[in-house]
Amino acid sequence: MPNLILGRRRRAPQPVPSPFPSRSWKLVARAAVLAASILIFCGGAWAQGRPYFVAYNHHMEEPGALEISVNPVFASQAGGNDFLATWVELEYGAKAWWTTEFYLDSQTTRNESTLFTGVRWENRFRLLWREHWINPVFYIEYVDINDADKIMKDVVGHDSEADHATPNDIARRERKREIEMKLILSSTVKGWNISENIVAEKNLTNEPWEFGYAFGASRPLALAARPERCVLCPENFVAGVELYGGLGDRYSFGLKDTSHYLAPILAWNLPNGTTLRVSPTFGLNDNSHRFLLRFGISREFGGFGRRVANLFRGKKP
Repeated sequence: MPNLILGRRRRAPQPVPSPFPSRSWKLVARAAVLAASILIFCGGAWAQGRPYFVAYNHHMEEPGALEISVNPVFASQAGGNDFLATWVELEYGAKAWWTTEFYLDSQTTRNESTLFTGVRWENRFRLLWREHWINPVFYIEYVDINDADKIMKDVVGHDSEADHATPNDIARRERKREIEMKLILSSTVKGWNISENIVAEKNLTNEPWEFGYAFGASRPLALAARPERCVLCPENFVAGVELYGGLGDRYSFGLKDTSHYLAPILAWNLPNGTTLRVSPTFGLNDNSHRFLLRFGISREFGGFGRRVANLFRGKKP
């Protein structure tokens, strides 16, 4: 028989809502499991992966090597549902001066749906053979995605948090085909890598050129490597920071109505060729997401090109 107080049914105490929706953090946990699954691949060779998520430096993929990486980003969303966007990246060293990459983009938005949002094909060309004070790299990428894409691999033009509040079933209907170019200027100074990226992006319609920037600085915690292989040695950890944002477009170049982000980064290079990265990211103005959490895992497979060639020739890898 129900408990009655003064003739009224006593209500059970109502739980206090959490400021962080549990389902959003479940998305992060699922992405972590997906990223960790890449560790089951065998093989690999030691390599120091690029620590940045947005900025690029002048280091190219080793010729004939394949790197596979999974890079999720969780974002809190004002005026919309929180989301988890992920890109899977296949990076191949075609030549010592040429690295090519293929991306598969997807996203999950809380209370909405999970979508495959498109593909990207990126190529980077190192312009100077030897190490110089400033090492320029030319970057060009073809993008074929829909408007629901939320990986935020770059921030250009007047990109803002509000762009990601459109419901998936509406945003997915608009297709975007773009060409993106970057001039990457990267230097190594006393163990520090300092990289500046100038970004220009053009939608292949009658849209104006959009511009952006990315700046990165990073350094290993120790420069001298130990002769023995170890997991927790300071030289295996790289710490740094990224700063990136939009610079308007051809008709309204500048900082007005643009978004900008500051992101500390930490990368851990394991001896088996695996690199783990994490970057809590903070929006710097009202047009930006308040908070992003980027994390990634990558694994390099040396000699991949030679093994594939031997398979076609009927030789043992």
